Amino acid sequence: MSRIGKKPVPVPSNVTATLTGQQVKVKGPKGELAFTVPDILKVVRNGDGIEVSLTEDSRPARAMWGMSRTMITNMIKGVTDGYSKTLEIHGVGFRAAMQGKDKVQMQVGYSHDVIHPIPQGVEVKVGGAKQDQISITGIDKQLVGQLAAELRAYRKPEPYQGKGVRYQGEFIFRKEGKKK
Repeated sequence: MSRIGKKPVPVPSNVTATLTGQQVKVKGPKGELAFTVPDILKVVRNGDGIEVSLTEDSRPARAMWGMSRTMITNMIKGVTDGYSKTLEIHGVGFRAAMQGKDKVQMQVGYSHDVIHPIPQGVEVKVGGAKQDQISITGIDKQLVGQLAAELRAYRKPEPYQGKGVRYQGEFIFRKEGKKK
């Protein structure tokens, strides 16, 4: 039994949640999101909030139960507070810049600049003293995390000198170099 799935999702007063069959739509001060719950689960709106329950006791249903409840919780948090991730760029000559409003241009040690498109629904700002911080904000947790992971993947931090793109506050285990 899923301990997470059993709990009802509380809906704050400034958020409106509507159920249309298996689709849950959440509208709040920052925007609107929707999620379709799998058919093997049942979604009900009651006094406590939104409740997700099993229609059949099978392994796939139990696997989707907690995940569906968490998706609804993340949507409610997204439309009220929003999500943000900050990336730091470390390395000599490594920097980032905005190219219009829909592309990020990064110089991370390649012979060419890396240009990455920004998906709709996500806002990106480049700042810092040497253009070495990228701030990603949005209401969809999955989109914000996916964009941060894609930008980090262009040059992951390496363990010897610590160069690369890392999440803010991420610890990089440093290795000692070769000895004679």
